[in-house]
Amino acid sequence: MLSEAINETISFRLDSEFFKKEYLFNNLHKNFKVEKLQNITSKIDVGFVGTMVKYYTDKGIPLLQTKNINEFFVKDDETIQITNDFHLQLKKSQINYEDILIARSGSFGKASIYLKSEVINSSDIIIIKANQLNINPYYLIAFLNSRFGVSQMLRFASGGLQGHVNLTILEELQVPILSVNFQQQIEGTVKLAYSKREQSQTLYRQAEELLLETIGLKDFTPSREKVNIKTFKESFLGTGRLDAEYYQPKYEEMIKHIETFETERLINIVSIKKSIEPGSDAYETEGIPFIRVSNLSKFGLTDTDIYLDKAKFGNLGLQPKKDTILLSKDGSVGIAYKIEQDLELITSGALLHLTVKNKDFLPDYVTLVLNSEVVKMQAERDAGGSIIQHWKPSEIEQVIIPKVPMSIQQQISALIQESFALRKESERLLVEAKEMVEREIEKGGK
Repeated sequence: MLSEAINETISFRLDSEFFKKEYLFNNLHKNFKVEKLQNITSKIDVGFVGTMVKYYTDKGIPLLQTKNINEFFVKDDETIQITNDFHLQLKKSQINYEDILIARSGSFGKASIYLKSEVINSSDIIIIKANQLNINPYYLIAFLNSRFGVSQMLRFASGGLQGHVNLTILEELQVPILSVNFQQQIEGTVKLAYSKREQSQTLYRQAEELLLETIGLKDFTPSREKVNIKTFKESFLGTGRLDAEYYQPKYEEMIKHIETFETERLINIVSIKKSIEPGSDAYETEGIPFIRVSNLSKFGLTDTDIYLDKAKFGNLGLQPKKDTILLSKDGSVGIAYKIEQDLELITSGALLHLTVKNKDFLPDYVTLVLNSEVVKMQAERDAGGSIIQHWKPSEIEQVIIPKVPMSIQQQISALIQESFALRKESERLLVEAKEMVEREIEKGGK
């Protein structure tokens, strides 16, 4: 009814998508109170909107952007830094402990809770501060990431090609107020998941530091010099490259340093297999999952909403096996992740499949080196000079990998495997927290 549509939201939405049945769960909450988000929070505001490139700095205050918003916890391993003076000017976009963050545009359906003590800043991110007299922030983050919260966030962001969250509408998001004891249970589960995630990151950093210490790069600072003089014989005739960026001194210094150790070319360590690029016409809504660079990080694979016809693509022998290393060569180049078990999926042509064939190298060690500055600078040198980065397989084959004693590789491998086990346990606990919330809502808070 028109009268019902008018009462549903102050924004007077009439698009049919807004009234899908999955968005309406009024019949589920007969035994508990439901509050609008604005009534249980002391702040719902958006961070700085606009350009701030001139305030970027190498060492400063971390700036979270929409790309850093993930399910439950922020991805803060790759952040831009802004000057402290500019940070102090942006009072309303400062992020504090236990603030809840939602991407205002682009990455919908995910909410993060910030659990570090230092105050940082945000760009184009909605900042929500729970009023802890009314709601537990850990329960709120679990609810927002549950299917009841996600469906409402997607609902408020629908209605246009370029999704965008309207703050006024977001304030109307309905939150079931479950018992204090239940909310505290969720808090304990989320905090335990965060603790395991932090332990996982600590172990991974220890593996990185062990690598850098072993090859003498822990305190290595590459040259900032932009000028390098080369003869035609020393440049183009040897490399086939004439772009000046390729010959920056920092790249030469890194290679010279690595080559003081025993090294091996990547092609002599791994066999390299290419995947396919089926084209968007082949995309389906069900079938065999199709993984692209955007689904890849050094810590794992995220879910995809793109699938391929299993009958057509499932028998091509392209599914990655246990210990296969996926390496990105297009877009965000040089991201490597080692598959922990055989997977029933297809990767895009932008991801190479590497299989270690040299017994002097462990897969976990090779993966760590591929993600380190050692290879990152080689990738930057090779793939630089274009708007959309492309790292040629012929260049990847010639990547220099330092060879360290097997005992060090085994230590690195043990640290990484323990790190990933803790990360997996953290993810399991977060799924459990969401499912606990969903079950409690479905049974009506009884």
